[in-house]
Amino acid sequence: MDLASLQVFQAVVREQSFSRAAEKLYRTQPAVSISIRKLEEWVGQPLFVRGSGAQTLTDAGVLLVEYADRMLNLREEIRKGMKELRGLERGQVSVGVNESAIHALLPALKRYRELHSGIHIKVHRVFSRDVPREVMNHHLDIGVISYLPEERELDAVEFHRDSLVLIVWPGHRLAKRQDVDISDLGQETFVAHIVESPYRQRVVQMFARHKVQLRMDVELPTIESIKLFVEMKKGVAIVPRMCAEREVASGDLRELRIRQMRVTRKLYLVYRRDRPLPAAAKELVELIRQKPPRGARAGRERKKS
Repeated sequence: MDLASLQVFQAVVREQSFSRAAEKLYRTQPAVSISIRKLEEWVGQPLFVRGSGAQTLTDAGVLLVEYADRMLNLREEIRKGMKELRGLERGQVSVGVNESAIHALLPALKRYRELHSGIHIKVHRVFSRDVPREVMNHHLDIGVISYLPEERELDAVEFHRDSLVLIVWPGHRLAKRQDVDISDLGQETFVAHIVESPYRQRVVQMFARHKVQLRMDVELPTIESIKLFVEMKKGVAIVPRMCAEREVASGDLRELRIRQMRVTRKLYLVYRRDRPLPAAAKELVELIRQKPPRGARAGRERKKS
């Protein structure tokens, strides 16, 4: 049995005539009769009461009508679903980011939701070092990392640049300055992120190189908690600039530049190069790439070898 035979059967039942069904299907009447006969052989019993033409169904025919309608409707649902996937009316996209990188994605995610509200967006919090592996293992469609991956199976596209800044509360002794010397920070209590990262190491090395004490007396698990602790006047912190833009704009925090600190964070979109991106993920990548990296030209895609 195949769906084409069920479609013929459905037409015969609807028209109550082999000849009219043949006309509707643009087939010959013998071809329709052969199709029904093969269907009866598969079922193992007649579908129409003998002598009634196509006007009276047997019990088997009544049952098969119900199943045929379900299966043919399901075929239409599949066809419609695939069309909606191509048209970005439904589907899902999975993205892996670390805690700070999500800030760079939020404008594009907002725009994506406005354009494609039927797409389910799943953003997973993943340590940056683990993102390439998760993409390689097909657990993520897209990943965001701050370094070029070693895996040659991945494409990496730069889409954002950011810098590290010092944040203090508005009444802090340094708050009215635009920039500070690293030597001004030896007595400050720093609120640090408890997760080790290459950028944290660069800050530690910078203080050591200038022989300035770095007092990281408080370590917290999230950037949000770090900012709140600084607002509570319990220390200062060095964070990605994009993570503190809202608090700086509202006046809850002050942003200062450390003269000796020249740390630029580049963010890359990564995805497998050995298979096409699903339509939903491809559209998200395009929206993200429309925003050029801050202070630099638009991101460039790694050359394929």
